[in-house]
Amino acid sequence: MTSSTVGEEFEADLVTRYGSPLYVYDLDRLRAAHRDLREALPEPSRIYYSLKANPHPGLVGALREAGARAEITSRGELASALEAGCPAGELLYSGPGKTPGELDEAVLAGVRSFSVESFGDLERIGAAANARGAVADCALRINAAGAPGSAGLRMTGSASQFGFDLDVLLDAPEQLLVAGTRIVGLHFFPLTNATDEEGLCAELVQSIRTAAELRETLGIELRLVDLGGGFAAPYAVPGDRPRYPGLRASVSKALDESLPGWRDGAPVVAFESGRYLVGDSGRLLCTVTDIKESRGTSYAVLDSGINHLGGLAGLGRLLPMSAKPLREQPLDGVVATGAPGPEGAERVTLAGPLCTPADVLGRAVPLPGLSPGTVLAFPNVGAYGLTASLLGFLGHPAPAEVVVDGGEVVSVTRLALQRHQVTGPGPRATQHTAVKELT
Repeated sequence: MTSSTVGEEFEADLVTRYGSPLYVYDLDRLRAAHRDLREALPEPSRIYYSLKANPHPGLVGALREAGARAEITSRGELASALEAGCPAGELLYSGPGKTPGELDEAVLAGVRSFSVESFGDLERIGAAANARGAVADCALRINAAGAPGSAGLRMTGSASQFGFDLDVLLDAPEQLLVAGTRIVGLHFFPLTNATDEEGLCAELVQSIRTAAELRETLGIELRLVDLGGGFAAPYAVPGDRPRYPGLRASVSKALDESLPGWRDGAPVVAFESGRYLVGDSGRLLCTVTDIKESRGTSYAVLDSGINHLGGLAGLGRLLPMSAKPLREQPLDGVVATGAPGPEGAERVTLAGPLCTPADVLGRAVPLPGLSPGTVLAFPNVGAYGLTASLLGFLGHPAPAEVVVDGGEVVSVTRLALQRHQVTGPGPRATQHTAVKELT
């Protein structure tokens, strides 16, 4: 693994310059993750970066330069991908619930590749393409049964809003003939955050075999087989990304057996990743504002909570998190109005500033001796950090987001919620604005 070029003193200086809380993204770590994934995958193959993990244009642009394409699921992600310089014709638009307005905007922008979740989704994609005199290349997302692998979150393999159930698809293949569309591939993504290499390989091998069977049964030309991903990464706790030393050989063997033209691009084989590519590139820096005791529990109240590091808390998926002090001294201008934690208090609950008891980033975290003004750092939050959080709740401003490359700051922005008068098909709900240094 490549270590970060961002040291703690440098991060402390960033907090002084741009305020707290603050996200820091290190492009050196992002590029290292892309190299590691590239080395683990069959060659040749395509990597899509899933913007749902982090749509920051600085990260998207760096991955584009490294060779990844972008997979998007919304107007906002489309805007971020285009801002990052991704060619519209190379984007893959996926996800359930695509509206006619979203699809029209995507086709107008030049998007031509779509993952299809249902017959109704296919009809809407075709209508949008047909209205613009275009043809949409469509990959059918498959909800295959009997998936063998274990994962942090299962995406398919049971009743799901994602993808075609095989029996439904095979019972009505004539419904795939839709004006404005061309079926060119299959899309699989049965799991995310896979817990072991053996299970992940089993999932990918099964998807390859299913793709070969469907090509024959449906009589379709396979130009693209997107095998999804499931590549794991630690979240808000210390740790390294896993390596997958046996994946390339195992998956290449299955491709040779079932889809022998893949080495010549017939079909193109693709994989997707979000958390693996950007997870360890990001850290959240925040500050202790108060220390208190309540009925035997020590609390450190922070200036950041689930509004900035939600971990999908709104979906009931608040995961264990951990932080460590970046420095012990209070920030300039922070008045230490609370007392330090009581002597002997080894563990504290890390609470945020929101008016809800759900705003907790960690319970019984081993952080003795915290004081108001202490800066804490949460590691491995480059994925599913800010934009997976309850950003709008209570109206606290978003943290600044600092992008660092080679130990130098290359951009500082803040995600600002905007209210627009609705005058057309979907104004952008968010935008990045430049952040000035504090004076």
